Parts: sequence; structure tokens; C-alpha cells
Amino acid sequence: MVIKPMRMALAAIFLAFAAPAKADPYQIVGFGDSLMAGYGLQNGESFTDKLQAALKAKGHDVVISNAGVSGDTSSGGLSRLDWSIPDGTNLVILELGANDMLRGIDPALTEKNLDTMLANLKKRGIPVMLAGMRAAPNLGPDYQAKFDAIYPRLAEKYGVTLYPFFVDGIVADKTYLLEDGMHPNAAGIDRMVERILPTVEKVIVSNGKAS
Repeated sequence: MVIKPMRMALAAIFLAFAAPAKADPYQIVGFGDSLMAGYGLQNGESFTDKLQAALKAKGHDVVISNAGVSGDTSSGGLSRLDWSIPDGTNLVILELGANDMLRGIDPALTEKNLDTMLANLKKRGIPVMLAGMRAAPNLGPDYQAKFDAIYPRLAEKYGVTLYPFFVDGIVADKTYLLEDGMHPNAAGIDRMVERILPTVEKVIVSNGKAS
């Protein structure tokens, strides 16, 4: 009388073992400065939080870690790169250079630091999406030309996807900025995420579908 239930129980166990294991979420690290960190924003309002929510709404199984540090320069980012990006990361969104530009740091040093970061991540087998920055016009045309050329040149050198201007669509628009006139407010983050989302989707699908 107990043979049939026992067979059914054994069959259920075998089926459980035979079922494919659920894939781990696609791990993204947002590595940058205050623009990535969410300066002046509430919990859940940062770029990484809202990008994660937008990707999940599109059906992608992702987890985005926020490795943004307010005030960070490319030199600061380079010094913390190894311990900020864990092994097993599927994608790094690299966003640094704005503070270099605001401090008038030689673009050659900024490029050298970003170049080293890209080389290190490539050596570790971690894909990168490069988020670009542009120099403020008041720094002069010479500085502007040198700085603005950094990101497309490095993207081509390392064969990574470039999103040309991380704060595209919010610069100089008070609607999308905090009172300091520099950092995005919550509405600004929404606009940034809306604009960058198609590019991020394309990258994660090409690197290994996260859905």
C-alpha cells in the first residue's frame, strides 16, 4: 500500500535535481563619482537604484551595486578599483572624470588613469561601458578639445561601448538639478536613466542576456 506514494516521492526528488538551476542575477557595478553615488538624493533615488528598477521593469534579472564616491577623481578611482569591483562582475559602468575637469586637471593624466582602469578590467575579463563627460566651455577651447577627446579615443582603443555624455539632457536645466546647479535631482536621474537605458540594455544582452 505504501509503494506507490514512495515511488511518487522519489520521482519528485529526481525531478527536483533534474530541473535547471536558476541563473544568478546579472551583476553590474556603477563605478564613479557623486553623479553615480547619488549626491543630495534620498534612498532609492540614485542612478544605480533607478537604473536597476528600469531594467527589472524591462524583464532583466539584474543587481546593480553603487560604487560611486562623491568628489572622486580618476586618480581616486584608480586607487580603489580593485577592491571596488568584485570578481564575477558582469559589467562595469565606468563614470569618472567630471571632477578632474572641474579642477582643471591635465586631461593627459585623466586619460592615463582611465586607460589603466580599462586595461585592468580587461585583464580581469570584466566588460565595461564607458560613460563619457564633456568639459565646461569656460575652461577654454584647448582644454575642451583635449578633454572631450578622451572618451571616444579610449572606447575605440578597448572596444567598449561609449555613452558619450553621462548627464545628457539635464545640463543647465534647473528643472533637473539640485540647488547647486550641478548635480541631478530625482527628476534629473529619471531623465538620465531614460536616455541611457537603451544603450545599457544593448550591452547586457550582447554580453550575456540578463533576463
